[in-house]
Amino acid sequence: MNDLVLSAIEYATQAHARIDQRRKYSNQPYDVHLKAVANLVREVADDTHMIAAAWLHDAVEDTPATVQDIEREFGSDVAMLVSELTDISRPSDGNRAARKLIDRQHTAKASARAKTIKLADLIDNCRDICRHDNRFSKVFLVEMEALLTVLQEGDQRLYKRAWKVWQACHDQHDKQDKNRLDLAREVAPEGHGIPFEQQRALRHFTESFKAVDIAEPLASFDADSRVEMVQEVMRSKGWIVAGLRDQGLVSGFVQLDDLDSGICRDYKRQFAKGQVLHGDASLSDVIQVLTRHECCFIALLGDLSGIILRSHIQKPIVRMWLFGMITIIEMNLISHIKEAYPEDDWQSQLSKKRLENAKKLQTERIRRGQAGDLLDCLQFSDKAQILINSDEALSQLGFATRRSAKKVIRDLESLRNNLAHSQDIIAHDWPQIARMTRRIEVLVNWGEVEE
Repeated sequence: MNDLVLSAIEYATQAHARIDQRRKYSNQPYDVHLKAVANLVREVADDTHMIAAAWLHDAVEDTPATVQDIEREFGSDVAMLVSELTDISRPSDGNRAARKLIDRQHTAKASARAKTIKLADLIDNCRDICRHDNRFSKVFLVEMEALLTVLQEGDQRLYKRAWKVWQACHDQHDKQDKNRLDLAREVAPEGHGIPFEQQRALRHFTESFKAVDIAEPLASFDADSRVEMVQEVMRSKGWIVAGLRDQGLVSGFVQLDDLDSGICRDYKRQFAKGQVLHGDASLSDVIQVLTRHECCFIALLGDLSGIILRSHIQKPIVRMWLFGMITIIEMNLISHIKEAYPEDDWQSQLSKKRLENAKKLQTERIRRGQAGDLLDCLQFSDKAQILINSDEALSQLGFATRRSAKKVIRDLESLRNNLAHSQDIIAHDWPQIARMTRRIEVLVNWGEVEE
């Protein structure tokens, strides 16, 4: 097997394993899906760059890897394919249907090679979803049908196979459910019962913290500046990225690691689609950009003059924002518990030891003259576990399976603990930060929970 492909296999497998990402329904390691996609591509093409990109196609969306990381490891061609396969929509772009339209338009402009990989991805995902999730597969089939209309330039063998898989799943639904649900309502559901007070608090958090609050000034140089001079300045200041000016305006950027000799124009990088945000963009949008790229550029008063790196997410204001949202999520859990167990029957859902711990904390709080509601004395994970045991509550929270709910809760609790103890949240919690902010922003603005 080609060395490039072997390196891609190792890189992708380790990247997804480090965040313990698994297939949603089977709980298999995520590389099972990556291998299936790569094997489908291998059946129709001997292009090693395409096969490597098939292994890496979810790395930027789902792991801490950026497009720049892929480029450094595997070259510009593989990185371009992965970039074409990475969704570009942001939480603030609208409901699920609106965001899928943006991503579909992005895919429509992709190369035929990238579209071939996307067909392989659709085939494997369609088989898995339709086998395990009757409810969501109805949504997926609508989205897949629309996406196939822009993938005609992909390999025709995979294109025909994708339609065949789609048709088989479609026919399966017709047999299982003659009275199918209204698909439009499935694509844009009305929400999951978030109390108005908590929705207002979430909206306050998403609207009160902006990109401009954490952006740093973007240093810039004339595009014709000598590399040696720029290198010296950037190293002395600790800058890893700087803007490049043409006729006084920043029109691109350079990365310190790229620079060698000559003039900076030779190393100029163009801003990727969606990499530049306005100063009033939400922190959720900033985080989604940083999921794909190493830096996010900020336009202020018509001038591109700010930059945000992943390291800036460690700033106190962002940590406060994240902790506040988790606190509101915890309040929402309590509301759901009270609704599902109005007579405090929730106590039967906990182990004796966990309940005793809560009662001890309640006793101590009462001794100190504090409020003594037993439910408030539960750990975050205890509150979540109570709801996970209820099928109705599980559905209201937007989860298809208990396994997927448990993973989200574990991730949130890890992030909460690291925030509370001033630990590094970038190294340990980046994937869950990206997922949580995406879910929260969508929930607040559109009453919708992601699958």
